[in-house]
Amino acid sequence: MKGNLTVYRFYIIALVLLNVGCDQISKGVVRENVKSRDYIELVNDHLILTNVENTGAMLGFGANFPPVAKIILLQILPVMVLIVLLFRVLRKKTADTWLVLAFAFVIGGGMGNLIDRIFYGSVTDFFQIRLGIFKTGIFNMADVAVTCGVLLILLLSLSGKKLTI
Repeated sequence: MKGNLTVYRFYIIALVLLNVGCDQISKGVVRENVKSRDYIELVNDHLILTNVENTGAMLGFGANFPPVAKIILLQILPVMVLIVLLFRVLRKKTADTWLVLAFAFVIGGGMGNLIDRIFYGSVTDFFQIRLGIFKTGIFNMADVAVTCGVLLILLLSLSGKKLTI
């Protein structure tokens, strides 16, 4: 991404905030309108809406950690990593547009789940996909953002592009 540094930074922050906003709005709607563990079929039995509070990380990892370990590993460490990533992306004067997009999604999604962990003590997950033998865990929009960002970074790295942030 080349050009005016202020505009570049504005777009990055806007993308991060768009991801955080979509995540937090969708979780708020679910918290207000879907009872815990409800099973609502949105598309036959292929897209399920539910409401599950995850006190750990992805797929419940760390849910049974001692409270101090959970705070360090699931709040403090991720906050530090996301701040470093955001700082590095914002201070870069030129970077590949797709790479910036990927990192904005990772950072925004990570922030969305961190907001839940810090303010609610758990992360609200609510979607599940079932297609034949393929069945996902229960996830949220922040998870979608992080996954899209990571997959884009992987795709860019496989394309042979030099990836530096």
